[in-house]
Amino acid sequence: MTSALPLSPSKSWLHECYSPELSQEVKVVKAPPAKWGLCSRTVIFDDTPETLAYWKDLIAVGLASGSIITLDAITGIHTSVLTGHTGCIGSLAFSSDGLFLVSGSDDNTINLWDVQTGGVVKTFHGHTNSVLCVSISPDCTTIASGSRDNTVCLWHIQTGDCFCVIKGHNDHVNSVAFSPINPQLLMSASNDNTIRQWDINGHQIGPIYEGDHIAFSSDGTLFVSWGDKVASVQNSNSGQLITQLQAPGFNLQCCCFSPDGKFVAGGAGHTICLWDIASSDPLVKTYVGHTNNITSLIFSSSLLSSSKDRSTAFWQIGDLLVDPVTSDPDSTPPTADPVQFVSLQTNDGVAISRDLAGVVRTWDVSTGLCKALFYTPAKSTRQSDLQLIRGGLVVTWCNPLGIHIWSSKKGESQRLDVQVISQDIGLRISGDGAKVFLLDGEHIQAWSIQTGKVVGEVRLEGKTPFGPLIVDGSRVWVHHNNSETQGWDFGISGSTPTPLSSGPPDRPHLEFIEQPTGPPRVRNMVAEEDIFWLCGGYAKPPALQWDG
Repeated sequence: MTSALPLSPSKSWLHECYSPELSQEVKVVKAPPAKWGLCSRTVIFDDTPETLAYWKDLIAVGLASGSIITLDAITGIHTSVLTGHTGCIGSLAFSSDGLFLVSGSDDNTINLWDVQTGGVVKTFHGHTNSVLCVSISPDCTTIASGSRDNTVCLWHIQTGDCFCVIKGHNDHVNSVAFSPINPQLLMSASNDNTIRQWDINGHQIGPIYEGDHIAFSSDGTLFVSWGDKVASVQNSNSGQLITQLQAPGFNLQCCCFSPDGKFVAGGAGHTICLWDIASSDPLVKTYVGHTNNITSLIFSSSLLSSSKDRSTAFWQIGDLLVDPVTSDPDSTPPTADPVQFVSLQTNDGVAISRDLAGVVRTWDVSTGLCKALFYTPAKSTRQSDLQLIRGGLVVTWCNPLGIHIWSSKKGESQRLDVQVISQDIGLRISGDGAKVFLLDGEHIQAWSIQTGKVVGEVRLEGKTPFGPLIVDGSRVWVHHNNSETQGWDFGISGSTPTPLSSGPPDRPHLEFIEQPTGPPRVRNMVAEEDIFWLCGGYAKPPALQWDG
């Protein structure tokens, strides 16, 4: 697709990438410099982004509708949508290993998500009002949640049980935060203007501080608390006040530390403030561009802000953080490589795609979410096949050196010494993963993956094949230009393939539909319904295949 890139070189200031899924539209635009200053791009939603979370190359955005959208942390491209909550997402937090995402919602529940599959691992029930904040302990064993019911709950991730209910606040609990270095220490902040410290058993420890929100630095040595227009940075061990930061004009809605702990960013009204906590004149810069209140701030490779104007903005921080996309004005941002191949395995409910870089992804057909990712050596190859066989991925592709086969279980490839005569060949893996079928010129050969030997061959007797090989288990069909269809059963190794009297199984008529904006989709033209979306920027694959 010509719209595969979310941003071109900086000489062109506006480009778009839509990823419609489950009625959620996400648009990435490079912001006009005159208005947004150091903003490199914005992500525009159909709904209000209420909260943000970050882990390595992934941004999670919690929406007022209850959906969670994930974005590429560099480009802002929409990668998936997580659905399961029925109320506004109040808070998000990634586990320290990046395997899980936890969310709290106005539906009074907490969900634990598998980041790789996008599925809900557990749902935690117990709060009697909206869940406003969540945190995961650094050892990934415990979730803390705070609620409008004035309580803090501690949950075992493994069992899903609530093992402690803390009732020390007398108003809404706005923030909970585990110490990043001590899984036994938790802090909470409430509308009662108190910040309290707790051990893992719910016992209050240490002094009580003032404030209604709390956030730790990444090394756990400092915390920032805020209420009204003032943010206070204090030492986590001694409670010593390091500095106080004044927001101009409006009350602070959110604050966060930079990764090195030297800076604090705060959202006040429509404006973002960046402070150097070691400076006598701490205000470094203000960022202006949002047209409504800031709802959340996080640092990734840049500073990200979400707002009630339904956008998330990526801000360049000069020498503090360098945006890989905008640091070189003539560069083209990293994007997903074009997809060359798509295969549908309907019995398993998955689709498989391979891109030019050899990256293979499996997708849940019913949700459109990526289930697994494999890095394979099958790069820039036009003729190939992909199959999930007994939980493992088998990839075959062809080049002038022969047929190559790669297995995820072995983690290595083998080469069959086949002289490829024609450039227009067919290459398929049998349904049991035991054979590779090659259509080359006037021959169809079956090669054993285990032995690398030919185990069956038929000649097409001068007939010209048309279209790809059709494979169902060990049975193979080919169409000819004269509209004739021939088929053979290669089921018995070493024997002559048996001609088939019947044609291939009926399959729905599928077409690959490209759109001016948005990802390609697979459409059943008989039922007149879309059955699958490819989210992100992709090229049109040359063929679609059913598994039978």
